[in-house]
Amino acid sequence: MRRMSCHVTSYLIFLLLRSFTKAANPDSSLVSRRQVPYQTKELSHDDFNTFNSLSDVSHLKEAVKQILIPRVVGTNGHKQVRQYIVGSLRDLGWSVELHKFHDRVPILGQLEFQNIIASLNPEADRYLILSCHYDSKYMGELQFVGATDSAVPCAMLLNLAKVLKTHLAAFRNTSLSLMMIFFDGEEAFKEWLPEDSLYGSRRLARKWEAEGFLDKIDILMLLDLLGSPDPTFYNFFSNTETWYSHLLSLEDRLIKGGFSTYANSGISQLQPQRYFQAQTLRSSYLEDDHTPFLKRGVPILHIIPLPFPPFWHTIEDNESIIDFVTTENLARIVRLFTMQYLLGDITKKI
Repeated sequence: MRRMSCHVTSYLIFLLLRSFTKAANPDSSLVSRRQVPYQTKELSHDDFNTFNSLSDVSHLKEAVKQILIPRVVGTNGHKQVRQYIVGSLRDLGWSVELHKFHDRVPILGQLEFQNIIASLNPEADRYLILSCHYDSKYMGELQFVGATDSAVPCAMLLNLAKVLKTHLAAFRNTSLSLMMIFFDGEEAFKEWLPEDSLYGSRRLARKWEAEGFLDKIDILMLLDLLGSPDPTFYNFFSNTETWYSHLLSLEDRLIKGGFSTYANSGISQLQPQRYFQAQTLRSSYLEDDHTPFLKRGVPILHIIPLPFPPFWHTIEDNESIIDFVTTENLARIVRLFTMQYLLGDITKKI
């Protein structure tokens, strides 16, 4: 993520884009490193309306409030946020483990990192993984709270677990289940370099590769820089093009149903009134917590806006810039995608 400037111009985006049609790549319905065929059906009208009607914006705002504090690795704020995330998920019946390790970082020295890994069914054979990072960037004496980066994505995942609690119960004993990862140490402490960034995701990907666990991941979806109005998203990877197109289709259904969207004249000329664009960004050099998994062959959906928010990595990335209408819109799409994906396995067995 930090290798691409937040000042990406529309001209550059046009140079790097190619349009695609839904399900254009026949191999993009394959999942996991093992290239397993897997297809889902559109949610029925009744299921779509049922899941779409589930919402708890008050809880979403409260979760943001609890996370929206400086949370640099090793600080009390970091510990407080970790305990809040872990406690919230355990209260909802999730199995939560902490992947702990130590590493030496610039400026602050030796630190303990803790990735948070939450599973509905720890014994499942396959997982759809939803992920984000929960640490905030070190900025010396400045109090950086990172609303979009990434308090809001963390809150969205906790909100999903709460809102869908009853419906997710069906996946506590299934072979395909849901996992959430809250990565630690995504941010660089001094300068974005291979050895000073992605501490938690690098270590976890390496661990899971050695253990053979990576083959259990169908898709890893990473959420980052979410919460501000007018985001536009693009597909980055040909092997998950079909799964990205499901996000477009779900947004289409929501738009037809009259859900609120934003349009900004600076970017809406691509596709007005849309978040998810029907284009693939041919250059995939945005480095983020998906990168160590991508390098090991794990299929990725990277949900990050381009261009980046204008306040990226500034103290202006605070509560004042959060647009909860947009945030809830995106949360709905992610929730619907999650249920549509998981229900595909159950439907096949009926």
